Amino acid sequence: MGSKRKIEEVDAVVAEGAAPVKAEKKDKKDKKEKKERKEKKSKEAKEDQESKKPKSEKKAKKETTEDKPAKKSKNEVKSEEVEESSGPTPYQEHPDLANVSQSTIEEFYKEHRITLNAQRALKPLTSFSYLRVDPKIKSGLSKFKDPTPIQAMSWPYLFAGSDAIGIAETGSGKTLAFGVPGMQHIFNLPDSRGVRMLVVSPTRELAMQTAENLTNLGDACGIKVACLYGGVSKHSQVQELKRASIVVGTPGRLLDMINEGACDVSKVSFLVLDEADRMLDKGFEEDIRKIITATPTEGRQTVMFSATWPEEVRKLANTFMTNPTKITIGSDDLAASQSVTQLVEVLEDSRAKSQRLVQLLKQYQSGAKKNDRILIFALYKKEASRVENDLKYKGFNVAAIHGDMQQHARTAALEEFKSGRCPLLVATDVAARGLDIPAVELVINLTFPLTIEDYVHRIGRTGRGGRSGIAITMFTKEDKQHSGSLINVLKAAGQEVPEELMAFGTTVKKKPHSAYGAFFKEDDGSMKKATKITFD
Repeated sequence: MGSKRKIEEVDAVVAEGAAPVKAEKKDKKDKKEKKERKEKKSKEAKEDQESKKPKSEKKAKKETTEDKPAKKSKNEVKSEEVEESSGPTPYQEHPDLANVSQSTIEEFYKEHRITLNAQRALKPLTSFSYLRVDPKIKSGLSKFKDPTPIQAMSWPYLFAGSDAIGIAETGSGKTLAFGVPGMQHIFNLPDSRGVRMLVVSPTRELAMQTAENLTNLGDACGIKVACLYGGVSKHSQVQELKRASIVVGTPGRLLDMINEGACDVSKVSFLVLDEADRMLDKGFEEDIRKIITATPTEGRQTVMFSATWPEEVRKLANTFMTNPTKITIGSDDLAASQSVTQLVEVLEDSRAKSQRLVQLLKQYQSGAKKNDRILIFALYKKEASRVENDLKYKGFNVAAIHGDMQQHARTAALEEFKSGRCPLLVATDVAARGLDIPAVELVINLTFPLTIEDYVHRIGRTGRGGRSGIAITMFTKEDKQHSGSLINVLKAAGQEVPEELMAFGTTVKKKPHSAYGAFFKEDDGSMKKATKITFD
């Protein structure tokens, strides 16, 4: 009985405590409902007031709200800044250049026989003072007086980011024509790490020379250059690649290192094909196409320089270039330098060449001219080696360069000749293209080359950089198939054509295909399609 009374007392106490809690909850609920009713009433009054306003005022308020930009996140702002800075820098003409009259520009075109095919005409940079590049790059040009015609014409379009084709004779300064815009292109990039500029050259010697010129220009700017060519170890070249922003290379070694993963060209945005016609003549077309395909298609500026403009080069340009500007100095066709005096000596017996060579060397290396540089071209490697040994036996200070020599020996011989320590150099056609050897006074063609193109490039080793030169060619009956082509080159340059040469005829032999020779025939669609034969 006592326990039952205790339970009832506890229940009473709990009930008394619960009553105030319930009352408190009810008060809160009432206050909340009252507040919501007040807010609703206020909102309805506001909407009613808004509806009474004129329409024009509402529209203005809406437009103001829409025009107000949305707040961007930090990541969005950062990516937008990078995107803006990574775009191509628009070309800005120098104020002084704007004052140059149109008649002065036309006179420049006429004087240098310039042909321009472009979507818009930009004034040539005929003075270094018009050049708007980084001061470090400009300091590397201080030793030159004025830009050459190919430089003056190509620079505005390359600075503007256009694809470009330059057709000009050898010795016209094409390396700086693409080198200066290429360097500035790298300067403009927000991130220049990795290979950004790629130059493809036909021969080891030309690749080395181009790399040397670009290195001289890049040293002041802190831009590193790597040179890739065969005949030497890849290890040192791989080490150079790690620091390089510019790569110069021959097609074979370049493709090898791309395939091996040692040379990453996925960031290349400035591509140069130097001496494009020569590379196609040497059968590098397939390698070149593979190299170009390995580089990015979007955002890549492609530049092509060539001495001639044959059909093969046109097809390559049409495949990989976008609306290119084409600049021709002189002619699209093969033409010899106007600064070279060409002399052709027709010999009845090829065995008389050795004796005549010694006579010429004594004539052109006597007295004050004893240290004049003379470049002697032979057709075959064995011939070059034999002529070198023969001249050494007769007391001449002579070196040689040909394909049978190790690369270090070729480089050493070339340096001896360039420095003047060895004034005579016997060479095969590895030295015929692109090599800029200063102050070569005389070129002697001991044996006529296989093509007229090689003849033009051989004699182009003299008469460079505004100087004059002489080229003497020994011609025999074994070379008569080239007589017509040689006569055309001589006439085009205003040179004298010997009667003995005219006697061989003026017929020009059709140039054979690089792979299929004289038997190659272009498919014109007339060939019947293969018929499928089925047997029962």
